[in-house]
Amino acid sequence: MAEETTNIARASETDKGYWAANVRMILISLVIWALVSFGFGIILRPLLSGIEVGGTDLGFWFAQQGSILVFLALIFFYAWRMNKLDKQYGVDEE
Repeated sequence: MAEETTNIARASETDKGYWAANVRMILISLVIWALVSFGFGIILRPLLSGIEVGGTDLGFWFAQQGSILVFLALIFFYAWRMNKLDKQYGVDEE
């Protein structure tokens, strides 16, 4: 009985570590996405207007294309990192 309680406590600590790492990764990804889409595309657009990329200013580029490309990169990064995290905590699907 004591061994079962110890195993449950150990599993609970592992679950907490896994979810803490997962939530931390989600929050970091959301901050990066918000910075790129709202920060560079809207708030910092006047500061980026002097830099030209592909015939248009950098602020407009971030608002139209950059935020979408960063979002796609974040999706692939999240999937890659979650697979690695799943293997680390032994909850992978293999």
